Amino acid sequence: MAGHFGFSYVGLMYLLMLFIPNVFWAAHQPAGYERIKDKEKKIPVLLERAGQVGVTACALVFTDFNLAPFSAWSVWLIVSLGCMLLYEVCWIRYFTGKHTLKDFYGPFLGIPLPLAVLPVAAFLLLGVYGKVGWMMLFAVLLGIGHIGIHANHYKQVQRMASTPEEE
Repeated sequence: MAGHFGFSYVGLMYLLMLFIPNVFWAAHQPAGYERIKDKEKKIPVLLERAGQVGVTACALVFTDFNLAPFSAWSVWLIVSLGCMLLYEVCWIRYFTGKHTLKDFYGPFLGIPLPLAVLPVAAFLLLGVYGKVGWMMLFAVLLGIGHIGIHANHYKQVQRMASTPEEE
């Protein structure tokens, strides 16, 4: 379950890729977001927060995520990084769009809720690459909470789709 303690520069890179767009998003939230955010259920929020703290800590303190000589196992890191790069592309799509709830929750390349699914998948696969069970566990908790919250938001957005103020 445990990995090797130390500093992970790969984990730091992932966290920067995660946090920087979110800082900009805080200043450019879609119209109507506060209305749906206020309806979040407590259990998914608790799971999301626990997952966020755990994933952040694991990403930074396990050296197992740092680059190793290339092997077949490196494919896990490549796919994980691919998820993070797609996540960045989704943010570019959002920031260059109209900042609507539809832009925020809309699918990308057939991936539903990509701004929730892609980073969770990336950290889960990073845990597989590093063989760090704690990262995988916290990524699952994060996924249950974060994806669950976003799925609920998306359902609310679908219900509100007929109101012109949300466009």
